[in-house]
Amino acid sequence: MKGRRVSNDNYKPKVLRTCGARPACLVNASMTYCGNNQIYAFGGFDRDTDEVYNHVLKLDLGSLQWTLVDNYGDIPGVRMGHTACLWQGDKLLIHGGENEHREYLSDVVIFDLKTAHWTSPDIRGPIPRGRARHAATVYDEKLFILGGLTGAENYALDEICYLDLRTWTWSRSWSFVGRFDHSAWVWGGRLWVFGGLGPDMERTGELWWLDLKSSPAFKTTPEYGPLSPQINNRVAPSPRTAFAQFNQPQPMVTGSTGYTANSSSIQVRAAAMAPRPIAPGAIASMRFISGPNVPSQSLGTHFHIYSSGALLDFVTPADTIRPSECNLSALELDPLQWQKLAEGSEIFDPGYRWHYCAINEDGTKAWLLGCANDTPENGGGGFEEYLSDVLPLDLRRFGLLGNDLTPEPYVDQGKLPASDRHASSNLNGLGADLAITFDKSPESGSGSDFTVTGEKDDEADDDTMVTSSSYSVNETRQFLAPDASTSAPIHVHKLILQARWPHFTRVYAAQMAEFHTKKMHIPEPYTVVRAFLYYLYTDSIARHPEFCPSLAEVAGLLVMSNIYDMPRLRLLCIHRLSREVDVETAAVVWDRAGVAGEEWLRRRAASFCLTHWGRLVRTEGFRRLSRQSMMELCEVIDVEGRVVGGEELEVVGGLGGGKFGFGGSGRIMAKSRTSIPGAQLGEEMEEIESVDDEGMEMN
Repeated sequence: MKGRRVSNDNYKPKVLRTCGARPACLVNASMTYCGNNQIYAFGGFDRDTDEVYNHVLKLDLGSLQWTLVDNYGDIPGVRMGHTACLWQGDKLLIHGGENEHREYLSDVVIFDLKTAHWTSPDIRGPIPRGRARHAATVYDEKLFILGGLTGAENYALDEICYLDLRTWTWSRSWSFVGRFDHSAWVWGGRLWVFGGLGPDMERTGELWWLDLKSSPAFKTTPEYGPLSPQINNRVAPSPRTAFAQFNQPQPMVTGSTGYTANSSSIQVRAAAMAPRPIAPGAIASMRFISGPNVPSQSLGTHFHIYSSGALLDFVTPADTIRPSECNLSALELDPLQWQKLAEGSEIFDPGYRWHYCAINEDGTKAWLLGCANDTPENGGGGFEEYLSDVLPLDLRRFGLLGNDLTPEPYVDQGKLPASDRHASSNLNGLGADLAITFDKSPESGSGSDFTVTGEKDDEADDDTMVTSSSYSVNETRQFLAPDASTSAPIHVHKLILQARWPHFTRVYAAQMAEFHTKKMHIPEPYTVVRAFLYYLYTDSIARHPEFCPSLAEVAGLLVMSNIYDMPRLRLLCIHRLSREVDVETAAVVWDRAGVAGEEWLRRRAASFCLTHWGRLVRTEGFRRLSRQSMMELCEVIDVEGRVVGGEELEVVGGLGGGKFGFGGSGRIMAKSRTSIPGAQLGEEMEEIESVDDEGMEMN
């Protein structure tokens, strides 16, 4: 049996210094991870020189070298506030933005990463309004465009439209939600929008989503006929009519960048917006009012990215936020619940500020790009800002599976169960069929030809006494010590174990005792062994009333994934344990995470234990801990820490396991408003009672 992995204690991302042609800390440039360990930067505004650029730069994350990319073809004009989406793995789709004349653009240009060549596709259909600081995402060969700033008064658009990338035809525009500087992505057949600023110019934490699968308008090719005439993709706005467009050549402008500014791209400045129909499909929104895990969007610098069925919110250091308020939070899109994955001190070093965030397509790695505070450059006495530093983050260390391993709800999937080296699947198809044959005796016609036992569990043995009646004690003792205590046998198939379990393959190839006896004993609890074998059959550790009834089994599976070096199973266990830990199982999760060497999960479970200490010490899971484990858990608290309870806890808040300031009774909090000078608490604060029930409004 292989030994345990080396513990990943105290993982903390390290800031790395870049070199080469480092760009300035540009405003509203695009930073896109394009595979091959490379990030591409395009455009942006330099506050020091008051220039807008159309440079293309590349950061090699292996060598940490910035290089200026020589590019050719129909080079687009300078711009900022545009969007850049990776398409087909080797192309960047650039849309819109704002040029050096503060005119809004609506063109689409393509940058081929392999040839460094720009092309402008022949666009058809109704060209949408020019805009900047909008959001874009590619889904189902469609480029979705949402919101943004436009018009002479810089108002927030509430439009949504898409460009069909098969026919290069624009759809019509619909009304959705007015936002700019926001994020958008597609998951589970829904288009999600979060963050940014609304028409009132205030930062919002509202979450909106649009159901794409319920409307044919998002599935069919946009109509192209008399009502949507082809528009030349070299047009300028008319000074007389708000939406009229005509050909008008613009003077070619050459800036200090050395590139010719192609300012004749589509520009639309509208004095007023015509009413548009509501976007087809179900629309809903949710506003999180307050909660101990809900990050305040009005404080600090936020970066929103999507990974593993969750919205990640990096709350990074800034002048407007205290270091203790920085963190990494995640909004799980399935239960719509916020969780704090890491404190700011576990991620960020002091003395740095971050300007951009990029993430790979798998959703397993992210990079923050920024610079150090007050760092002299070029040996001079002055201070200049460059994108000189990068902070790489392994998101799997925070319990995120990645997009390939996270099943999407609402979407039909016919993927087959995968081995530990492959991504993917839900319990359907072949997995569901194999589950039917799991733990069935040969007499039932299941074809099972191997048995596995675990440590004896009295309750489990009582439940399975009938299925194990055909085996005698003597047969079991052929491969165990005479005084060994074992569980009832679990009937399995050698072929499945060989295909899915590398350790079993090695044992069988060596023709050890298990090869001859067709039996194996695993020194783990029976329920855990059964859950492990069920995972080999189904590729799932989802809750099952018989084979995986509680988190205690998942915690045991985490230990087995460590023993047998099964990274996929490990990720699945960490993902589920970190999100479903509760009072009854928190002590067990903390203990098993320590055995498996999963320090991040152990710290998370320990924090949960201390927050709910009064309830935790009364659970069966806590009472079953060894004396040494109990002492270690008690020593997690700071030396100066103390237990706060009774009336004192009610005064400061925290009832129901919430943080101080959350969960206090309405009577005490109402008294605080009248007795503390200058205290202003929202009416909704009186209703907040616990960590788990965060205040929210649903539309």
